[in-house]
Amino acid sequence: MVTTHTLGFPRIGANRELKFALEHFWNGKLSENDLLDIVRKLRETHWQQQSNMDFTTVGDFSLYDQVLDMSFTVGNLPERFRRMEGSDLDRYFRIARGRSGQDSETNNVRAAEMTKWFDTNYHYIVPEFDATTQFNLNTDRLYSQIAEAQQFGFAVKPVIIGPVTYLWLGKTTDASNKLDMLERILPAYVELLNGLKTRGVEWVQIDEPILVTELSAEWRHALSQSYHCLNSSPINILLATYFGELQKNLPLVCELPVQGIHLDAVRARDEVIKLIDWSPAHRIVSLGVVDGRNIWKTDLNATLDRLEPVHARLKERLWIAPSCSLLHVPVDLENEEALAPNIHHWLAFAQQKLEELDILSTALNCGRDRVVHQLKDNATAIDDRNSSMQIHNLSVKRRVSSVTNTMSQRQSTYVERHPRQADRLKLPLFPTTTIGSFPQTLEIRKTRRKFNNGELDSAAYQTQMKREIESCIREQEALGLDVLVHGEPERNDMVEYFGEQLDGVAFSQAGWVQSYGSRCVKPPIIFGDISRPKPMTCDWIDFASSLTNKPLKGMLTGPVTLLNWSFVRDDQSRAETCLQLALAMRDEVLDLEKAGINIIQIDEAALREGMPLRKSQWQSYLNWAVNSFQIAANGVQDTTQIHTHMCYSEFNDIINSIAAMDADVITIETSRSNMELLDVFDEFNYPNQIGPGVYDIHSPNTPSTESIVGLMQNAAAKIPSDRLWINPDCGLKTRTWEEVKPALQNMVAAAEMLRSVQTSAKIARVSSA
Repeated sequence: MVTTHTLGFPRIGANRELKFALEHFWNGKLSENDLLDIVRKLRETHWQQQSNMDFTTVGDFSLYDQVLDMSFTVGNLPERFRRMEGSDLDRYFRIARGRSGQDSETNNVRAAEMTKWFDTNYHYIVPEFDATTQFNLNTDRLYSQIAEAQQFGFAVKPVIIGPVTYLWLGKTTDASNKLDMLERILPAYVELLNGLKTRGVEWVQIDEPILVTELSAEWRHALSQSYHCLNSSPINILLATYFGELQKNLPLVCELPVQGIHLDAVRARDEVIKLIDWSPAHRIVSLGVVDGRNIWKTDLNATLDRLEPVHARLKERLWIAPSCSLLHVPVDLENEEALAPNIHHWLAFAQQKLEELDILSTALNCGRDRVVHQLKDNATAIDDRNSSMQIHNLSVKRRVSSVTNTMSQRQSTYVERHPRQADRLKLPLFPTTTIGSFPQTLEIRKTRRKFNNGELDSAAYQTQMKREIESCIREQEALGLDVLVHGEPERNDMVEYFGEQLDGVAFSQAGWVQSYGSRCVKPPIIFGDISRPKPMTCDWIDFASSLTNKPLKGMLTGPVTLLNWSFVRDDQSRAETCLQLALAMRDEVLDLEKAGINIIQIDEAALREGMPLRKSQWQSYLNWAVNSFQIAANGVQDTTQIHTHMCYSEFNDIINSIAAMDADVITIETSRSNMELLDVFDEFNYPNQIGPGVYDIHSPNTPSTESIVGLMQNAAAKIPSDRLWINPDCGLKTRTWEEVKPALQNMVAAAEMLRSVQTSAKIARVSSA
């Protein structure tokens, strides 16, 4: 009999119950006991939703982040948090966001660094190590969840992050080598596995996704050392890999002394037979045959064609599952009532993916005749999508084929453009600005909800949004910011807003996916060729510019980010889809310029996360990704200043490609990483302007003027002061005005202080001369 299981399930809830519970707790509206009671019930619901699986995955539920959970499990907390008063939950949220729900505004601390989980849009909390790091097992969270699930009669399979991946994901805060921590952390893992066995657990899933990356000999040896050590435990280990092919790591995986291997058979389909051939005859082989990263239906008949001979060979040693955790897809398609029927019929969310697994296992165990109607319905949906006339637009394809090299180039070099822009904008030294969005207040959300529900007509909606824009402009003028934005009150999300106005893109009502903590996004569904029927932002920006004499930025999302933060069609290359997006955004850029907007920001927050996990494949991706940005941005005149923004992404190793984008100003995250991202500029002479983010907007903490000055002085040691901007590290939509105002006041005060210092230094130099 084939065994079915999942690698993980969405934890936010079908109606984002986790999000709202967390935010109520942080706002003081829920007690700790109330919060824990809600999440207990949510876990039970999720286990019930997986009840048709042979194993129920436990330990995948997290209050904020699974990597942070693993840090608590192995007792690895950054030193600045260890002695703080409060419960483990207080400490947990302080690490994640700088403050727990119960802390006062003065009792806060710098949150841990946050970055992207491999090539996804999920953010994880980066573990920290130093020479003094020790690991002390804390099993309360995991063991209590196992006990809960067992009480309901589920056959549990706990999931934990493997020791080598955990170290690889972290950072050292001194000169230590991360691999020096391996001998310290392995005893905690051995103790954990032994403890699981005593609690009646037969199988544990240990995730080592770094196996789909290019590993040095040292890291490969660390994997071998680790699993020979963990083999001493009496529990069965399912080693889970996902997000790509194993390639040169496949022989290593086959040699590891584990009882089961999970392979992403969607992205590593050609490695299935090799894995079986090279594995011991007793080993379980788990194949991820349903895509856990996208929302298109699985072609069940084609999948069975591949699986049936494998099943005949492996028999009960075959397990099937999604390719990876279902964390990356929405919960349930049944909640969607507004999608066009044909598009609805093409899709599968997490719940439907489990149903697909159930159909596949029934067909394998009992024959296709047992599920003939389900297979026929699936084949109809697959054929309908493949032949649909909605997918292809000949005019879009003709325009793509007519793209020329000159379309990706600015008229002049940055050195020539800069003085023309400076003369037009007349900005001070250390100009201050924000990344684009301002707080999405309860009033804004209510207005949008009424408009979407038909309770408010278009004229009334626009009147209220313009009132919000005017208020935002006035607040920025009062704060003294140098370059203003309109605040984006009309935008539900930086990707969703644009996707809703493009042809070839569909949207769900409740297709929420967790990005980090309580932050959820609703990715667009790119199902066909993309075009822009009409301008998307010009009316709002034109109105905002009429309210002020200060420079105003037009705010757009770049083509690469639109691509990487969407569920993308899989019937053509991502590069071609991205070029279609680039042409649509190019039209918007040129329309903004015609409307008199001299500063246009094109956010590419997701440029880095879309990169292949193997370095050898980076350049191919960067070539078309950077070209797409250039196509979107570079049709403007020299006097128009192009900005771009990237957040929570390491980019030191792709700095040449960042420079090739040729944006006049780039804004980046540096507050959580304490300006570490600027180390690359010690060796690379970045030619254009940079705005290092000095205000961590993912934390409720208020940065002091002194801390901002310190960060900017660190930046000025690497980048000339006349090329530095001062800004937050991301948009402000998730914060409140009560949090934003004092932070921006301090930011403006820091700029004034820095200008004063520069002026004094200049006077001193002139006097001495």
